[in-house]
Amino acid sequence: MVNTTAAMMSVGRSGGLPLASLNHISIVCRSVEASLDFYMNVLGFTPVRRPGSFNFDGAWLFNYGIGIHLLQSEDPDSLPEKTEINPKDNHISFQCESMPAVERRLKELDIPYIKRCVEEGGIFVDQIFFHDPDGFMIEICNCDNLPVIPLGDHTFAMASCKRAVAAKQQPLTPVPAQAAPPATAAAQCVPSANKAMPRVAGDEAAAHISCA
Repeated sequence: MVNTTAAMMSVGRSGGLPLASLNHISIVCRSVEASLDFYMNVLGFTPVRRPGSFNFDGAWLFNYGIGIHLLQSEDPDSLPEKTEINPKDNHISFQCESMPAVERRLKELDIPYIKRCVEEGGIFVDQIFFHDPDGFMIEICNCDNLPVIPLGDHTFAMASCKRAVAAKQQPLTPVPAQAAPPATAAAQCVPSANKAMPRVAGDEAAAHISCA
């Protein structure tokens, strides 16, 4: 059993890095083109401009408040093959609003997946696991059902996108045009289609919901 209490006491003594939010994850690919198609057409990410100073192939995508950076492997044949879907393997997880809709879409796309269910205090969390083209595992869940409870006496601000949107629906005091609005979780978790967005193919702006 991992001693998480001792680990948190250690963090409390030393202090963590002054971080703000998750920015992106990077994935080494056999084929950037194949992975680009997957992350766009299966997971709904939008390609964004990538710095031209890079001297290797890759692609950047963005949605849901995070980025996916695809890196072309220098030796694609050396990448390990993964066929078994193992929920205990490294993965990235996405919250969704409808698990049946996700499962239906995966069946339409003929993407193999497995399902799991986690229970805690009478609350159930459904999980679906599947692989991207390189065997990197993706989880889709309704993990927002489960409250996030800090261990020990640590307190920190946290709000899921769903909860922040609910908070945003409360009446707000108008802010003068020249005054900068406070950077609250609710203010950050709203559709940002009206903001300047990186241009993509066809010169269309990508609308997204940021929960950073």
